[in-house]
Amino acid sequence: MARLVTHPLLISTVHPVPIVALDVPTMTAARALVDTLGDSADFYKVGLQLYTAEGPRVVEWLRGAGKRVFLDLKLHDIPNTVRGAAQSAASLGVQLLTVHGVGGEPMVRAAVEGAGSATGILAVTVLTSMTRSDLERARGHDVESVAAEVLRLAGLAAQAGAHGIVCAGSEVPVIRAAHADVLRTLVPGIRLGGTPAHDQARVMTPREAAEAGAGYVVIGRTVTAAEDPPAAMRAVLAELGR
Repeated sequence: MARLVTHPLLISTVHPVPIVALDVPTMTAARALVDTLGDSADFYKVGLQLYTAEGPRVVEWLRGAGKRVFLDLKLHDIPNTVRGAAQSAASLGVQLLTVHGVGGEPMVRAAVEGAGSATGILAVTVLTSMTRSDLERARGHDVESVAAEVLRLAGLAAQAGAHGIVCAGSEVPVIRAAHADVLRTLVPGIRLGGTPAHDQARVMTPREAAEAGAGYVVIGRTVTAAEDPPAAMRAVLAELGR
């Protein structure tokens, strides 16, 4: 069995690190949101929509503005291709990069090798938009539970030397129990109480994520679509204990 490796970015934190999702279509919209939030946010997620529209320049702009970047591309390809893509992402100075855990241990390991020590690879387990029935239809067979599938893929990520995994907040305790010394958890689907879940099936409040022990939380429409985004961000930070 391969030796489990603790990633250099795996540091102990008391409170989850908040990451604001720039799920917008253009650089102009991204700039407006970053300007609106000001100093209340210094870590941003760049996903498929914005990166496809604007490319590396959006990452370069954020880094130039002193912001940290989570590049959420969910890479899934043959190991050599993923290794090269991870190397390119690392050269942009991103702190975090996602790959799909179902790509297999060799692919995740290739991403870790390509990214190097300064960029943490996060393996996506089960998308937070998916229920157990969704997962069973996608896999083509019964599954014990979503949590069991998340735990299985987390084990693969740990063996590959990944920095962490992406999972729902409800799955954080089981991951911490099994892999707290080697894997950080990133939790999307974070919603302030009373705000819509939208297309997320497994959601959690910031306070619940903090109590569960999440390493990172992704803050999306609960802040970015709020009437007063800075006020909503302050509410999130307060619940996270930051």
